[in-house]
Amino acid sequence: MNQNPLLQPFNTPFQSVPFDQIRQEDYREAIIQAIETARQEIAAISNNPETPTFDNTLVTREEAGRQLAVASEAFFNLNSAETSDYLQEVAEEISPLLAAFSNDINLDEALFARVKHVYEQADRTGFSTEMQRLLDKSYKHFTRNGALLSEADKQTLRQIDQELSGLTVKFSQNVLQETNAYSMHIEDEAGLEGLPASIVAQARAEAETRSLTGWVFTLQFPSYVPFLKYAANRERRKELYLASAQKAFKDNAYNNEAIIKKIVSLRDQRARLLGFASHAAFVLEERMAGTPDAVTGFLNDLLEKARPFAHQDVASLQPLAARDGLTELMPYDHAYYAEKLREEKYDYSEEALKPYFPLQQVLQAAFAAAGKLYGLSFSERTDIPTYHEEVTVYEVLEEGRHKALLYTDWHPRKGKRAGAWMTSFKGQYRNADGEHRPHISIVCNFSRPTGDTPSLLTFNEVTTLFHEFGHALHGMLADTRYESLSGTNVYWDFVELPSQFMENFCYQKEFLATFAHHYKTGELLPEAQIDKIVASANFMEGYQTLRQLAFGLLDMAYHTGGLAEQDTIEHFEKEITRSAQLYPALPHTAQSPSFSHIFAGGYSAGYYSYKWSEVLDADAFAYFKETGIFNPETAALFKTLLSKGGTEDPMDLYVAFRGRKPEVNALLQRAGLN
Repeated sequence: MNQNPLLQPFNTPFQSVPFDQIRQEDYREAIIQAIETARQEIAAISNNPETPTFDNTLVTREEAGRQLAVASEAFFNLNSAETSDYLQEVAEEISPLLAAFSNDINLDEALFARVKHVYEQADRTGFSTEMQRLLDKSYKHFTRNGALLSEADKQTLRQIDQELSGLTVKFSQNVLQETNAYSMHIEDEAGLEGLPASIVAQARAEAETRSLTGWVFTLQFPSYVPFLKYAANRERRKELYLASAQKAFKDNAYNNEAIIKKIVSLRDQRARLLGFASHAAFVLEERMAGTPDAVTGFLNDLLEKARPFAHQDVASLQPLAARDGLTELMPYDHAYYAEKLREEKYDYSEEALKPYFPLQQVLQAAFAAAGKLYGLSFSERTDIPTYHEEVTVYEVLEEGRHKALLYTDWHPRKGKRAGAWMTSFKGQYRNADGEHRPHISIVCNFSRPTGDTPSLLTFNEVTTLFHEFGHALHGMLADTRYESLSGTNVYWDFVELPSQFMENFCYQKEFLATFAHHYKTGELLPEAQIDKIVASANFMEGYQTLRQLAFGLLDMAYHTGGLAEQDTIEHFEKEITRSAQLYPALPHTAQSPSFSHIFAGGYSAGYYSYKWSEVLDADAFAYFKETGIFNPETAALFKTLLSKGGTEDPMDLYVAFRGRKPEVNALLQRAGLN
């Protein structure tokens, strides 16, 4: 009997992944074997001699491959949060295998024939909304992934998908390699001028881990962002900025330029093979926005509204720069002078606020908000296995009943990719065995504790925690029958609504007053300071909006056929983003080679969704402010929206919550762009 723990029933609390029993080598074996098991399960459906029905085809298909899903979720989450050279090699090997298996299902003629029969012949009078949704989405999934293609075209599609799966993994690995490879070693204390003591201590600790004297700064966010914000040494700021802007864009083995061109070309070929004008047209058919024209119109409309405010933001920094003798601001100057202006205008610095936002205190505040809004409580569990000693697991309860598991992983490590994200080890669903509750994870890169000082968050990191917690709530509150429609399995331009919605609470005076206490003295952040945080909510909003819009426009240009064969990545990027450019473009820099969201994540032709969802979240939170930010009736309506996942059209869900469609005015008003 195979003793691979990933292939056995999990004898753990809530059947959580037994990370303490799994060796790295187990993942490869488990996934390869689980693929074969899933093939047999699919074959049993395809070869079923009985007349196709919703239950023996759609529901059985929903159940097939669960072992593979759990093993691969565990593996790819580990590869993002705690990878190794071995795991990266395994990822390169198994990604094409998984792509091939996915193609085998999508192009299985007998399976599609059964789905098509149910789709066309079934009596839907007794179908629930969720059953209708599963059937419609299942049929569309097959047709959108090649079921109607000729045999020759199906073979081409297989080749494209296998190649794409390997390229996206390689892109991500190159970015991680480049992030880890760079460090800036400072030995002269004069090079630290302007940096807060906590950042200096963090840099000294980093140097000590490398057996160096002095201080070391890296491209990890807790090191990179504060340095650009506070370091008075302009040449050092430039050095660090350029290192980031040239990530995976240098003349070495980790350059992503050729990979970008290949990914873009293959995505375009795939879309055209399936009958779409572009990859963006293919993607957007299953989004609220609908079409590339609708997205570019949305982005350009916001660009026109925000550009004057963005130019005002940059102009407001000129007098401060002039005091230092600067006549022209560069991109590596923005964060430094913006922070100086914030301190001057609102009389506080992000660094001065950090003692009031220790990580655990902020987390408990997020838990408290979920309690008030949705009746959830969180209890730490020490008996749940984790993949790293820094991971903490909480059991989530609703009125005393088990609701979910929440894994939290807060600090940067060499094996963890940059950024912050929510993911899951197991989704929520109901079947003949009963209710299966989700196992959700939040992964971030917040500063580590140093000495007797706990991890202290910048206010921006406070909002990041609430953002990812919003995604986690979407997963934890899921209440559907079918896992493929559960939790965050929604239209991509709807998925950011729950996360961005939660950020709003960070700017509410009455809520801040409940948890912004100094970690040493217990003193509440003075009311005057809270007022300044609330007043500064729109600080540099024009600049930030243009930055987001530039990324959205770049994404759409790549995926609507804008990249010509002869274009260099640098030239293409700078041409596309010129309308949103606020500072001189620096030669030999480009963001695209490290733009993991669209080349290694799920945001291709979807980066616009951050701004699209901002319209939704601003409009939704305006409703909460009208009725009271913890109003139980309003919260109950929003909880219903969250719990339904992808079982209904997102606009229908929103209208059921709000009583009308969203209006852009709430966003413009909140952002001060009207």
